[in-house]
Amino acid sequence: MFNNNSPILSLDEANKFNDCILGYGHFNSIHQGHIRYLKYAKDLNELLVVAVLKDLPSKGLIFNQLERADSLSQLGIADAIILLPDNDLDKAVKKICPREVILGKEYENSDLAHIIRTKKYLTKVNKSIYFHAGEINYSSSELLTISEGNLKHKREEKFIKALNRQNITVEKLKTASKNLKKSKLIVVGESIVDHYVACEALGMSAEAPVIVVKEIEAKSFVGGAAIVASHIASLKSKCEFISVIGEDEQGKWLQNQLEKNSVKVKLFVDKKRPTTFKKRYLVENQKLFRVSRLDDHIINRQITKNILDHIEKISHSVNGIIISDFVYGLITEELIKGIVKCAKKNNIKLFGDLQCSSQIGDISRMKDFTMLCPNEREARISLQNKDIGLDELCRNLMDKSNCKNLIMKLGADGFVVYSKEKEDSLRIQEFPALSVNPVDVSGAGDTLLSIMAAGVSTDIPIMDMAALACCGSAIAVDTMGNEPIEIERVLEKAIKILKNN
Repeated sequence: MFNNNSPILSLDEANKFNDCILGYGHFNSIHQGHIRYLKYAKDLNELLVVAVLKDLPSKGLIFNQLERADSLSQLGIADAIILLPDNDLDKAVKKICPREVILGKEYENSDLAHIIRTKKYLTKVNKSIYFHAGEINYSSSELLTISEGNLKHKREEKFIKALNRQNITVEKLKTASKNLKKSKLIVVGESIVDHYVACEALGMSAEAPVIVVKEIEAKSFVGGAAIVASHIASLKSKCEFISVIGEDEQGKWLQNQLEKNSVKVKLFVDKKRPTTFKKRYLVENQKLFRVSRLDDHIINRQITKNILDHIEKISHSVNGIIISDFVYGLITEELIKGIVKCAKKNNIKLFGDLQCSSQIGDISRMKDFTMLCPNEREARISLQNKDIGLDELCRNLMDKSNCKNLIMKLGADGFVVYSKEKEDSLRIQEFPALSVNPVDVSGAGDTLLSIMAAGVSTDIPIMDMAALACCGSAIAVDTMGNEPIEIERVLEKAIKILKNN
């Protein structure tokens, strides 16, 4: 839809854009939240001008004003990008004379003097001001407006730009992949068996409006937090998986598969609850529906104590603990507090993930973690806020949970890395979803978490790991079912993209 770069102008050159809608901000690292905001503004007024604030060292801006303006320009959404000589919105409004002004939701109750003056001035001259973060969508419609081949090329170009911005080279990726063998992790979370049933569609029943299918074949996969542990082992990192299973065949099968995947296991048997079993029916790789057999009541205190005692026993030899919460009752408040206490005592990094698909959880329960990996819906549920912009959402969640790094998963739009640096400044970088037409998206988040945690736990730069995780997630969604992914395949994909572009 938007192809040509937007011109970058000085404020003195902006007087020809009377009656535009004027946007305003730092735009430190362009990501999906900014694109939503700009597209929403464009829907309000076809003539869009964006004012970019000048450099402010105290704000932790990684890129200078011209670099930030250039990134906006390359989107081609705005009709012009204006370089502000200072950050006074009131002066810019009087110079440009826009028909409307649109600001992020974070400015709505701002006590900044120039924002207050701008509101008063716009009211006085009968002009409109909007506070909006852009329309929130949890899925992508890009394939409706761009061919699959062009979309693939566009995303790969975006991936390369992200690497260039973060000074990530092939040699750095090779070094990062080799150093993963130094990682020693504990994974704690729900054990799940994912069972896929391939079917042939026969049609509709004549007796009732029911789809009729015939089973062809079936296959089971390691799921839940167990696949996170399996991915880590396939990265050549060491991993021990701690969980609870039922006294059933699914539990025995899961333990056997984990051992085949080179995962050390400590599985506590709870005779009162079955091993979580999810059965999915598919026709030609399209999922029809899922049937789950599970017990989502909180585990008893004795099992919680047994898990914590075992973690305490083995914690001296690890550099990271992952909590992967599927909200089926294993990850209790007591368990989280006990793990955090143990991690602080032994200087162990903590990594947290939450899976809220058919159930509701709160990722902000995981406080003082090295890294959290929510998706946008989970973050908004945690903060009980559906209106604020993506940046403010992530900053607020980081403040509430006191985590050092946040990976915001955006589904078909990829993910954004927020990483605290010196003086609490944030390094922000978006990575695209490299798979254009995925077969099975259920494994993307598990792969992302596994690769990121394995690298960050051994102090590999977070952006280097994000680049590898971006490629790993793309591999994961291009096949049906969740299979462990070797680090060699991940590195090979990254190098191939760089060579082909």
